[in-house]
Amino acid sequence: MGRILVTGGEGFIGSHLCEMLLDAGHEVIAMDNQVTGRTSNLDDIFYHDRFSFYEHDVTEFIHVSGELDCVIHLASLASPVFYRDHPIKTLKVGALGTHKTLGLAKEKDATYLFASTSEVYGDPEVNPQPEDYRGNVNPYGPRSCYDESKRYGESIVRAYREKHDIDVRVIRIFNTYGPRMRLDDGRVVPTFAKQALSGEDLTVYGDGQQTRSFCYISDLVEGLVALLESDVQTPVNIGNPDERTIQELAEVIIDLTDSDSEITYEPLPPDDPQVRQPDISKATSELDWEPTVDLETGLEHSLEYFESVV
Repeated sequence: MGRILVTGGEGFIGSHLCEMLLDAGHEVIAMDNQVTGRTSNLDDIFYHDRFSFYEHDVTEFIHVSGELDCVIHLASLASPVFYRDHPIKTLKVGALGTHKTLGLAKEKDATYLFASTSEVYGDPEVNPQPEDYRGNVNPYGPRSCYDESKRYGESIVRAYREKHDIDVRVIRIFNTYGPRMRLDDGRVVPTFAKQALSGEDLTVYGDGQQTRSFCYISDLVEGLVALLESDVQTPVNIGNPDERTIQELAEVIIDLTDSDSEITYEPLPPDDPQVRQPDISKATSELDWEPTVDLETGLEHSLEYFESVV
């Protein structure tokens, strides 16, 4: 069993990952600066005898006593609301945070996993997006602080691999949803859920025909662990290829909540991707992974959680 550091451990994905790693018998150290993470996400494991938590900003020097087998860098301001409010923090966690956590992995001779994103593909001109697609990103747009922080992060991971022979993994995470998402983070699933559960109209931007592919959280963390346990040192897409329009997502959530909400339309934000669908053939062939939770089932589980916190 290993000793694993998870940055962003209080976050939506990080907290689920910490639980899965503990269930697998590992010792887990979670680190978070608590800007968007919440201690309540760790309530079920906080006093576990193989779990510890440190409040720390990963853009500052990181010290961890003892050996480490793996460093998983999930810390990031991943939601549009937060990265637009904190663009410099977002860039720093992708640049300085990745640099500091790579330095720790080098010091400890630990495997390093970097959480990248489908946003490295920008507004793609290729659909679905394979890992060798170079993307269509606006480096000076309103979303660029997040997109470029992850693109830079991937680049420095490769540099450390080449220069210092670090054992690295890069996961490109596509739209993920599930319990513990913040209702105020601006992403489409919790936003629609909050509106439907409150009887408000659901706000769709543009004509609603833009697409996304939604992966349930349990599938995502299983894919992440499968990548960690593999020997694949190049980027791998992890997501659900079940592509849906935003209009369809709104209709499904209204139906599942039995809400009287209507759908209203607002202008599309600049640089909003028109399509998003992962090509997961690499994950399927090299990790023997594919998602198993369909959208309606995942949304039912998520809505139970959202209803408890709305």
